[in-house]
This record gives sequence, C-alpha cells and structure tokens, in this order.
Amino acid sequence: MTGPSSSHTAGAVRLAHTARHIAGGSVTDAYITLYGSFAETGPGHGTDKALIAGLLGLLADDPRIKDAAALAAQADMYVQFEYSDEPMPHPNTARIRVTSASGTETEVVGQSVGGAAILITEINGLSVELTGEYPTLIIRHTDQPGVIAEVSNILAVMDVNIAFMKVFRHGRGEDAYMTIETDTPVTREMQDMIHRLAGGVKQLFVV
Repeated sequence: MTGPSSSHTAGAVRLAHTARHIAGGSVTDAYITLYGSFAETGPGHGTDKALIAGLLGLLADDPRIKDAAALAAQADMYVQFEYSDEPMPHPNTARIRVTSASGTETEVVGQSVGGAAILITEINGLSVELTGEYPTLIIRHTDQPGVIAEVSNILAVMDVNIAFMKVFRHGRGEDAYMTIETDTPVTREMQDMIHRLAGGVKQLFVV
C-alpha cells in the first residue's frame, strides 16, 4: 500500500475505487462528505487524495496517489469535499456521490474498518453489506419472484460457486439489490448472460 495510513489512505482508496465500480466506471463529478476521524484527521493522512485516486481507478499501492488532485484536473473530474460532525456508526465513514460519464448518479456510503479493509453500508439509500474481499457481483433488479433463482442457476451452469449472497430491497415490487460474493470472478460473458436471461435485471456490475 501507499501510506501513510492503512485506514485513512489505503482504505479510502478502496472505498472510492469500489464506488467507481458501483457507478459503472468513469467518474465526471464527485461530492464527498467525510465523517468522524476521516473529517478530523483525514487531510493530514491524505484521505482526500486517496479518495480522488480511487475514483480515478487507482489502486491502494499506486505511487501516484499523492498526485491525485492534479490527475483529476487533467481528467476533467470535478471533486468537492464536505466535512461533517454528524455522528456515524463508524468514525472512518465517507458518503460518496458521483456522476458517471453516462450521466448516472450514484451514492455510496462506506467505512474504512482498519488494515485497508472496507465495508460498504449503503447504495442509493438502500442498506447493504459489502466488504470487497471476494469477487462480487452486484445486481439491481425488480423485486419479483424468480429473479434470484434465475441468477443463481446461471452462475451454477457457468460453474461459479457462491460464497455469500444477500438481498436488499426498498419495498415489495420495488428496486432491489443482490450482492453475490463468489469464489471466482464473474466474467463479462457471464454478466451478459445474466442480463440477457434473468428477468427483472436492470443493472449489474462487478467489484
């Protein structure tokens, strides 16, 4: 990792990098709110640079993290920070609101929980639990019977073993998310097959 801190630097990179994936790729605008220790001591640990680096697609060991602000300017990526004293369940928390190159707006809330480990707790207002420790497939779909079974069956046919799976929804018949952590990566071919064959799937991506 590139320091100085596994929580405030490396973990912050991973949070923003995951948010970039959830948003679907290239980011044009980002509004980031930092809470707790992130807000109080983050600038001294380079947390702001780390978050920008993650949104640019850099990884936690990239030596260019220190130059992230300049790289963002070169890439025409606008980033604004806000520092909040609102109490949060974990002191190293960031709310990352991004707009992708396609115009899609996404909001991700996550925590840097120590040793560069992270926990995504919210996507677009929906409570989730996502660690990023396993290859993870995230699917936004309509809450309707059969979608989960169809997705699971496609993965089984493609010989992908599900390690952990959780389902979250806004309400009956409304938007829902599946987070599926797998033992092996879900390839682009598999993603296309799920999108094509599983009814109710609106969006999917891997982190």
